[in-house]
Amino acid sequence: MDPMTKMWISFVGIGLMAIAAFLITFARAKTKGVLKVVLSIVAFILLVFGFIYGFFSII
Repeated sequence: MDPMTKMWISFVGIGLMAIAAFLITFARAKTKGVLKVVLSIVAFILLVFGFIYGFFSII
């Protein structure tokens, strides 16, 4: 994989992790009940995908 592709993959990973951080912060501060759980699960899934993209960018 060429370096530019690795760079873009790492940007996607960083972006997904940033969105996950925002979502979990928003979910814990502003929501309650089922919506809080759903947003937390979505944030966790985004965090996992961000980790995978970050891992692939260093291989």
